[in-house]
Amino acid sequence: MTGAPAPLHPQMAAGRWATMPLVEQMANIGSEVDRAIRAHAERKAVRFDHALARALELFDLTAADARWAGPRRREILRAREEFCRLFFDPDVDAASAAGLSRYFLHFAVAARRRASANS
Repeated sequence: MTGAPAPLHPQMAAGRWATMPLVEQMANIGSEVDRAIRAHAERKAVRFDHALARALELFDLTAADARWAGPRRREILRAREEFCRLFFDPDVDAASAAGLSRYFLHFAVAARRRASANS
């Protein structure tokens, strides 16, 4: 009998993720997105596979968060779609990876500012 695969981020899947604000969730997703982009560009298949799996898990945890229903969830899922297109759509624009990195960079900057303001 097979079940769901073990989470790659067990603490996050256990509920910690649901306590984080959206900006921090998106910043963390962005870290994995950038890791996947770099590994893919460097043709590091194992690193790419792991980063891809971690990023998709974080996208899915975020999309499943009831706080982000409606337009926020649509944006999260649209970002996930664009992330997948980078690697699985043969007609993807070469600048798409840089654009997606910039998109997530804004969340990283905002999360860092938020953390600095709270400390």
